[in-house]
Amino acid sequence: MSKKANSVQIIPLGGVGEIGKNILAIRYGQEIIVIDAGLKFPDDSLLGIDYVLAKTDYLKANARYLKALILTHAHEDHIGGVPYLLKDIPLPIYASNLTLGLLEPKLKEHQVTATLQAVRHGQVVAIGRNFKVEFIHNNHSIPDSFALAITTPAGVIFHTGDFKIDQTPIEEATMDLQHLAAIGSRGVLAMICDSTNAERDGFTKSERIVGQTFDRIFSEHTRDRIIIATFASNIYRVQQVLTTAEDHHRQVAAVGRSMVNNIEIAASLGYLKMPPGTFISIEEAGRLPNHAQVILSTGSQGEPLSGLVRMANQSHSWINIGEGDLVIFSSSPIPGNETLINKVINGLYRNGAKVIHQGNADVHVSGHANSEDIKLMLALIKPRYLLPFHGEYRHQAALLRLVQNVGITSERCYLAEIGDVLELSAESMRKVGKVEAGILLVDGLSVGDIGNAVLRERRAMGQDGVVTVVVAINKKMRQPVGSIEIISRGFIYMKESEELIDDIRQIVQGVLAECRQIGRLHSEPIKEMLQDALGNFLYDKTGRRPVIIPLVVEV
Repeated sequence: MSKKANSVQIIPLGGVGEIGKNILAIRYGQEIIVIDAGLKFPDDSLLGIDYVLAKTDYLKANARYLKALILTHAHEDHIGGVPYLLKDIPLPIYASNLTLGLLEPKLKEHQVTATLQAVRHGQVVAIGRNFKVEFIHNNHSIPDSFALAITTPAGVIFHTGDFKIDQTPIEEATMDLQHLAAIGSRGVLAMICDSTNAERDGFTKSERIVGQTFDRIFSEHTRDRIIIATFASNIYRVQQVLTTAEDHHRQVAAVGRSMVNNIEIAASLGYLKMPPGTFISIEEAGRLPNHAQVILSTGSQGEPLSGLVRMANQSHSWINIGEGDLVIFSSSPIPGNETLINKVINGLYRNGAKVIHQGNADVHVSGHANSEDIKLMLALIKPRYLLPFHGEYRHQAALLRLVQNVGITSERCYLAEIGDVLELSAESMRKVGKVEAGILLVDGLSVGDIGNAVLRERRAMGQDGVVTVVVAINKKMRQPVGSIEIISRGFIYMKESEELIDDIRQIVQGVLAECRQIGRLHSEPIKEMLQDALGNFLYDKTGRRPVIIPLVVEV
């Protein structure tokens, strides 16, 4: 890679062409800082996978140059991968009080230690010899969210973080637009910009609108128990629920471990104002009449094991949803989760509950900038170059189209892909290489051990089922003994398929006879021949390809 003295390199390892697993490296000479280390939730194609992380081979290979990890805010797509990163690479972490407060339990759970440095709005931190990072307050859907002004010898890089321009935010100040203009007037080499909502016209609605909608809904549903599903990290939404509940003489309980933990942490750090007696345990809530309760729950994305889904399935220990309940989905669907959410909503209606969601009321607003927010930020920062970030490819492309209207020409923009090495100087911005990048799949305690071959097998099992064949071989006499056992899971109903089962047994007997005749009556040859013979036969017979699992037992 080029090492020009007057150039700086920007290397996205995640967070471009996708929503989630945001992680970005900025390199000047022999020093590197990392911004965010998030995760992404799996789509339907990643069967059994818990989380998706960014591959960080580049960072491991350059560990001696790494100086710090900087976190813009505490959402999972920005901090969820931190424990996994730190297991391989010890780094000091700079973040806000709330971000560190929500991160610490994750580090403890993974038995990872790190040097944690709390920073505040307006603070400038020197990192290494070549970086000065200013932490700038912005508005998002969680408190203590930062934009970053990163000064390098090659110029200033402005990272918007996840942002919107909210003139009536909840429990915090508005963005300091004058300060942003001052940064822009000093000259900004490049702006890395949130592009999630670049396709949407106008300004993003204020978070305060949700509180007004809650107040109206509570006034109209005085007899119903109210259950509100939202992201556990949306502290502003939690605050508005608490405030509205107090105004309407209701008490609030939380369902879901992450919801309970985040509320307790945010309250202990002073980010939630909890009127005395308003917040109670779920056990206490279960003993109150419906009109006195509000339940805050995880599960706004239809997650099968979430609090909301357990309540909807009548399997929760204390609260089950039915007649007399109103459920509010105070969130927007993450792309790919629509089917799960619709399934939950249909189930709630079958239980007799009423449902309100973003499609029929202002119960959610985005934390990301719409087109006019982005235009205003560009007018203030006036960057020489622009890099769309945090968005799927179509969102990034929409941002490029958008900026053509505000005087930023296409040659001053770059639509990066994961692993691209971009080199920026006052004279040019160009791609100078590509580093190894991609995804790591987390499945339980396994990180990175699940690959495409395993996923293909899981898809095959899910689509066409499994056929297991158990045969026993006398290892001294080298001949089959006992009966052949056939087990089907998800392929056929065996009691109604006796003819097919008999055919399978005959093929197995033929394979065993052939193996004995050629002197290969051993475990591995038998398995290979059974897989080939049964695979071809079952496809010809049924048009399906179940996974064939031969078990050869030597006795």
